[in-house]
Amino acid sequence: MNFRDIFEKIDSLYDRYVQVWEDVCNIESPTSHKAGVDAVSNYFIRMAEERGWKVEVCEQAVAGNAVCITMNPDAAGMPVSISGHMDTVHAVGSFGTPAVHRDAEKIYGPGVCDCKGGIVMGFLAMDALHQCGFRDRPVHLLLQSDEEVGSGISKKETIRFICEKAKDSVAFLNLEGSTPGEICLVRKGISNFIFTVTGKEAHSSKCATEGANAILEAAHKIIELEKIKDVDGLTCCCSVIEGGTLSNIVPGKCTFKANVRFANAEQLNWMREYTQKLAAQVFVPGCTTEVNKPGCRVAMEYCERNVQLLDKMNDIWETCGMSRCAMSKGTGGSDAAYVTAAGIPCVDNMGAWGGNNHSFDEFAYLSSLGEATKRIAAVLMNI
Repeated sequence: MNFRDIFEKIDSLYDRYVQVWEDVCNIESPTSHKAGVDAVSNYFIRMAEERGWKVEVCEQAVAGNAVCITMNPDAAGMPVSISGHMDTVHAVGSFGTPAVHRDAEKIYGPGVCDCKGGIVMGFLAMDALHQCGFRDRPVHLLLQSDEEVGSGISKKETIRFICEKAKDSVAFLNLEGSTPGEICLVRKGISNFIFTVTGKEAHSSKCATEGANAILEAAHKIIELEKIKDVDGLTCCCSVIEGGTLSNIVPGKCTFKANVRFANAEQLNWMREYTQKLAAQVFVPGCTTEVNKPGCRVAMEYCERNVQLLDKMNDIWETCGMSRCAMSKGTGGSDAAYVTAAGIPCVDNMGAWGGNNHSFDEFAYLSSLGEATKRIAAVLMNI
C-alpha cells in the first residue's frame, strides 16, 4: 500500500463525505443540548459499527456522551489518536432550517469548521485507510462533547476519558479548524474571575454624603484589569457586569466577570495573586470586594515533544509531495492543551480550512475535505 492509493480512495469518497459533513452539521448540538450532541455521536457510531470498528462510550447524565471509536483495535503497532468536538455554541434554530447551506466553494453553518468538519475529515481518513486494507496499527477517533465550555458540564470527565484512551498514542492530532500551511503547537489557557463588590445603598440625592457606590468601585477595578493586554502573554477582557436596582438608589451590589487568557501556569498564578490584591484595594470608601476563581482551561505550552512530532509530520508530507507546515500559536482554548499536559505528543488545527467560528457566518472550504484529509491519512499511516 502506498500514499497514492489512499489519496485516490479519499478522492473517490469525496461526494459521499460532503453529504456526511452537511448531515452532521444540520444536527444542531449546542453544548447544553445533550440530545443534539448525542445525536451527532450516534451518527458516527452507526457508521463505525457498519465498518466493524470498536466503539466505547463515556456516558454522561447532563453533558453529551464522549466516544472512542477504534479502527484495528487488536493491531500490533503503536496507536495514533485523532480527536474533535461535537458541540457548538449557538442555540437550536439560530441558523434557520436547514441550518447548513453550501455553494460551489464553501459550506456554511454551525460547526462546519469548529469542529464537526474536522471530525468528518478524521473519519474519512480512517475509512479510506480501512478500505485500502490498512491494518498496521490501532487508530482512535475521540469525540468530545463539551469542549466549548472547557469540559465544565461533565466536570472534566470527558477530557479525562479522551486523555486516558489516547495515553499510549505516538501522536495525537486535534481536528480544530485550521489555516492552510499552519499547525498549532501553542495555545493560551482560559480562566474566568468573578468579582463581587458590596457597597452601601442610599438615596441617590445623597450620593455625595451617604452610601458607597459598588458600581463605581467595580469600574475602578475594571479599568485596572483592562490594562492587561499582552498579545503573547496575559490578556484580560471584562465582559459581563450586573449591578444596581433603581436609578435613584446608590448601588449596593455589583458583580462582573473578567475573562483571562494566559500562556503558561506561571502567568496564571501571577494573575490569581494580582486579582486578590486588586480585590483588597479600595477605591470607594465603604466598599468591599471578593473574587472567585472557578476552574480553568490549561494552556497548551510550548514543548519539544510537540515540535518533534511536527517535524516528523512535515517529513512525511514532503515524501508524499505535500508542502511543509509552519508552527503557529492560537489565542483560544483547546482540548490539545490537556493532551499536551498529559504528556502525549500532540498537534492542533488539523481540521477544516475555514473561519468566522462562533458566528452566524461560520464557513469552511469544501476543497479542504480532500486536502486536510490526505494530510491526516498520511500521518496515520506513517508516523
